[in-house]
Amino acid sequence: MFELLTKPWPWYVGGPLLGLIVPILLIVGNKSFGISSTFRHYCAACMSSDIPFFEYNWKKRGSWNVKFVVGTIIGAFLAGSIFRNPKPVQISADTVTTLKLMGIQNFQGLVPLDLFNWQNLLTLQGIMLMVGGGFFVGFGSRYAGGCTSGHAITGLANLQPASIMAVIGFFIGGLISTYLLLPLII
Repeated sequence: MFELLTKPWPWYVGGPLLGLIVPILLIVGNKSFGISSTFRHYCAACMSSDIPFFEYNWKKRGSWNVKFVVGTIIGAFLAGSIFRNPKPVQISADTVTTLKLMGIQNFQGLVPLDLFNWQNLLTLQGIMLMVGGGFFVGFGSRYAGGCTSGHAITGLANLQPASIMAVIGFFIGGLISTYLLLPLII
């Protein structure tokens, strides 16, 4: 069992499991899925009701989302500490070559350790990548009305036009970041 949990699952297992999320949510009566909407529930639970955006019954609309985020955090901890896959992330040889030309040499973790480490956090490059990137992810998910998982998994499955536009925007933003912004920052 331990070996099953420490190796990557093939696409034909992970894909259908991911695809089952939408029917399960519809069966239990929920039509939304995503992490960013859950942060609204946390704010509604913790803040005073003086802000109209947070004036709703978060227990009725989002209690399962709150449990989902707690489970995600626990699962990420377990996956990163106990069930860690010792092999580096497999990326294409062309990507490795391009990143090496940019000066990135360490590919041992989930992200290049040359860029994402505690020492780099206090540099201009680190602030731009980690703090700036975090800001843009948060701003973008709020501006788009949801995060990538919410739009791409349930929004597309429900044929929501806003989700189609958001996913197209995510891909365009990813291409711009990869080919225009990342070479400038690194």
